[in-house]
Amino acid sequence: MTYALTRLLADTSFEIVPLKRALELATLLPDKSVVTIVASPSRGMEATVGLALELADQGHEAVPHLSARMIKDRAELASIVERLRGGGIDHVLVVGGDSKDPGAYPDALSLLRDMEELGHHFEQVGITGYPEGHPLIDDETLLRSLLDKQPHATYIATQMCFQSRTITGWVEAMRGVGVTLPVKVGVPGVVATAKLIGLAAKIGVGDSARYLAKSGRSMFRLLRPVAYRPDRLLRGIAPGAEGLGIEGLHIFTFNQLAPTLEWYEREKGV
Repeated sequence: MTYALTRLLADTSFEIVPLKRALELATLLPDKSVVTIVASPSRGMEATVGLALELADQGHEAVPHLSARMIKDRAELASIVERLRGGGIDHVLVVGGDSKDPGAYPDALSLLRDMEELGHHFEQVGITGYPEGHPLIDDETLLRSLLDKQPHATYIATQMCFQSRTITGWVEAMRGVGVTLPVKVGVPGVVATAKLIGLAAKIGVGDSARYLAKSGRSMFRLLRPVAYRPDRLLRGIAPGAEGLGIEGLHIFTFNQLAPTLEWYEREKGV
């Protein structure tokens, strides 16, 4: 394994969804893992905050997603910030998020600004980046938003992508227009390929989904429980990562922690 890949793997966060067995699954994680917790509209912010506090209690670096559109108003935001402070959580990932009935915060920037007015204690504040764009937001708006959010953040975590050239090309382009924040690249964990293709299409990474479907697997095999592994993707990113300010990985596990951690520990040589 190359030094560049070792460096990427050394700074890894594992994203999980706050479903029923999430806390039980989290017992599989190595001690003091960085674990980000999705904010799901169907479960509400309470599920995210609650699981984050429990994971922090277990000694992990819990990173709740603060979803702007799921937080009703400043009072709710202040309550969440104080609960996280009380639980020793000083790292959050701020996302625009989804909600059928958004409140005072239409986007991540408005939430970030209110967090600062409240005098938040967070030492690390992540924001999102979209190497393949966003299905509902045009590229110009995405860029303007990223530049506006940059002063309020400490790093960027990208949306899931399957093509190394797309990721490195996007980071290079962002550097060219003044985005200087460190980047954690969003990559899928070890997940059934057919499931990944469906998820990729749902969140708007269609080009990558099509690439994945064509990458040496017939449609017959895609219907079988074949698991995707990000080995090739990471080996495409690693050589130029340091020069581009790519400092780590954000692994989308989709709660498939056992196979993802088995792969991760094998890659690290644990």
